[in-house]
Amino acid sequence: MQNFNYGSLFLVGDALPWIVVAIVSIVAIVVSILCWVLSAKSVTKRFESEQGNINEQRNRMLDDVREESKAIKKEAILEAKEQEIKLRNEFERESKEKRAELQKMENRLNQKEETLEKKEENLAKRNEETTKQQNALKAKELELEKKLDEIALQHSKMVEEFEKISQMSKEEAKQQLILSITDEAKRDAAGMVKNIEAEAKENGERKAKEIVSLAIQKCSTEQATEITVSVVPLPSDDMKARIIGREGRNIRTLENATGIELIIDDTPEVVIVSGFDPVRREVARIALEKLIQDGRIHPARIEETVEKVKKELDQQIKEAGEAAMFECKIFGLHPEIVKLLGRLKFRTSYGQNVLKHSIEVAHLAGVMAAELGVDETLARRAGLLHDLGKAVDFEIEGTHMQIGGDLAKKYRENHNVINAILAHHGDVEPKTIEAVLVQAADAISGARPGARRETTTNYIKRLQKLEEISSGFKGVEKCYAIQAGREVRVMVKPEQVNDAQTLFLAKEIAKKIEQEMEYPGQIKVNVIREWRATEFAK
Repeated sequence: MQNFNYGSLFLVGDALPWIVVAIVSIVAIVVSILCWVLSAKSVTKRFESEQGNINEQRNRMLDDVREESKAIKKEAILEAKEQEIKLRNEFERESKEKRAELQKMENRLNQKEETLEKKEENLAKRNEETTKQQNALKAKELELEKKLDEIALQHSKMVEEFEKISQMSKEEAKQQLILSITDEAKRDAAGMVKNIEAEAKENGERKAKEIVSLAIQKCSTEQATEITVSVVPLPSDDMKARIIGREGRNIRTLENATGIELIIDDTPEVVIVSGFDPVRREVARIALEKLIQDGRIHPARIEETVEKVKKELDQQIKEAGEAAMFECKIFGLHPEIVKLLGRLKFRTSYGQNVLKHSIEVAHLAGVMAAELGVDETLARRAGLLHDLGKAVDFEIEGTHMQIGGDLAKKYRENHNVINAILAHHGDVEPKTIEAVLVQAADAISGARPGARRETTTNYIKRLQKLEEISSGFKGVEKCYAIQAGREVRVMVKPEQVNDAQTLFLAKEIAKKIEQEMEYPGQIKVNVIREWRATEFAK
């Protein structure tokens, strides 16, 4: 006992807790394994029981499916049998219907055969009756032929007896009878025609006078006589110097641009615009008024203002044509015809404004057409357009009737309107009553007291002839007759006519004027060649 090792005791004491822990751990592991084994067995038993249940359910479902399939099969067989029965019944029904229809058709065919047989019998009877009637008719025809032969024989005997008595042949007697009847009928007809003509002439003249007087009373229009000068008022006499410009360049530019003569004399605060062409005169008047109002008067400004005024005047011409159309209650005119009508506002004929004259003719023709019961609209339309050619007769060769007719045809006017335009001076035969009424209305409008002035027209024609001669030479760009026809101003193209040729051109124009025109005094031919160089600073 004395040799007991206390150190080993202490080692054993220290290792004892670890051994206990290990034993406890082993026991716990064993217990957990036992528990797991026991639980696995229980799970296996549960799985086996559930699998058995599933198998039972599957078997049960298979049995149900077999029963259902048997039931469905039985139902399908039953439905098939029912469908078969149904189809068989329908087939039998349709067969019965078709057999009934066939039976009906057969009955109809039988009836038709019977009716055909009856018709054949009736036709045979009718043929027999027709044959009998034909035989009877032939017999009657033979009898008639015999009677006609007898009548012809008797007629020839009577004619021979008449010829012996009258000592004339059959043809001679016939001719004599025809001549006597014809002479008597001609005498009676001539007497009746003479009485009818006298009565118609008397009534026609009276009725025509009534219609014309009524038309004149209903259409009371102004008499417009044109003059060849326009007066432009000035704010002060100082403006005259500005209009003339340095060395006369302003007034010369304005005259060259418009073809109108400006007369600036001692008359206070007035400038006179003179020219035979009313369109040019109106352009010059409006342009001068605008320049005076603006205050800037120089060559470039003058040319710009003149071009602007020309465009504005084109719009006024269109508006004047539309106003004339509406005043005469005429619609559907071509736009170009409306413009040509507007140009007539600035055209004169024997001092009479052509547009106002055309409106007056339209009203007169319309009133007379209404009184006679003919087409009033057509008469007004033809009356308004009858002098259409005068709008461009300065530009196109030919009479204004032919030019107007061609223009109306070009813009697809009514053929009766075209005939009235061509016939209003009697050059073409009028084809309608409306054309005759336009002739009468034109004569009435021109015959009104103070409507026309012969001297003014001759003067304008002389100025037009002067411009026409001057513009006929090569290289001439523009030409204007000014100073009441005592001077013609000719502008030439500088690239075609040089300075030396201007002198020869002036002599040639003067020589042709002497050969072709008659005029009092002398005419100054002024040829102008102007060269301009233009460049822009950029």
